[in-house]
Amino acid sequence: MTATKWRSVLFAPANQPTLVAKLPRSSPDVVVLDLEDAVPVPNKDEARSAAVAAIGTLRELGNGPLVAVRVNAVRTTWFADDVASVVAAGAQAIVVPKVESVDDVRDIRAALAATRAAAHGEHPLLVAGIETARGVADARTFLADGFAACYFGAEDYVADMGGERTASNAELVFARGYVALAARVCGVAALDIVTADITDTERFRREAAEARALGYVGKLCIHPAQVASAHDAFTPDAQQVDRARRVLAAWDEANARGVGAIAFEGQLIDEPMATRARAVLSSLD
Repeated sequence: MTATKWRSVLFAPANQPTLVAKLPRSSPDVVVLDLEDAVPVPNKDEARSAAVAAIGTLRELGNGPLVAVRVNAVRTTWFADDVASVVAAGAQAIVVPKVESVDDVRDIRAALAATRAAAHGEHPLLVAGIETARGVADARTFLADGFAACYFGAEDYVADMGGERTASNAELVFARGYVALAARVCGVAALDIVTADITDTERFRREAAEARALGYVGKLCIHPAQVASAHDAFTPDAQQVDRARRVLAAWDEANARGVGAIAFEGQLIDEPMATRARAVLSSLD
């Protein structure tokens, strides 16, 4: 099982059934029932039970979104029960927050192996939350070990660093870029930060454009209104598709003549530019 797109990953607290029921309406690529930060400690067990009940309903939508659950972190008392319950219920992806090390990955795999569903070979996709200083620094050491995607959690990262969160995102420049780099090296889809102000559409669009330029393939969403903007940012428009096709046609014709670089509409086109054009077209699949 693979997720074909990760452009929009929409979260809702698992213990709020009204919000969970609305998740598919904005047509996100992935929906995430959250058992972690969005759920207060006294409600953790209730949220887990609600997630188990909701998974089947969401999966019955046919061509609906990929159904994921964000469990509590590996080093919490809820982790093992979260994984066992939601995997057995049929979650298509497990989002594990605050992954920091190969030891965490070992514990994740042990928890999966202990579930009856995993024992029958029904392994869900794994998504790593990279949201601590250690997690960012060591991302390349563990991301290649079976993860399909990862996300960069800006708020937790800045808190862990003892820094301050700003609208400019200047404090994220290194970590945000490094997570994208580590994900690319490890063959993992990288998902960009949450835009916490759900009323600031322009900021969401700006951050999504920045993320796309860095190599991210999608963005975390915390409100249905953000989904359309995420799709716009991570889907090439008709003009970009048309240009990519024309670039490749000119490039193939030049290659057939033994030419390795050409002028195209006032721009030098060589293999890296052709690679980017191919990426635009492949994102339509």
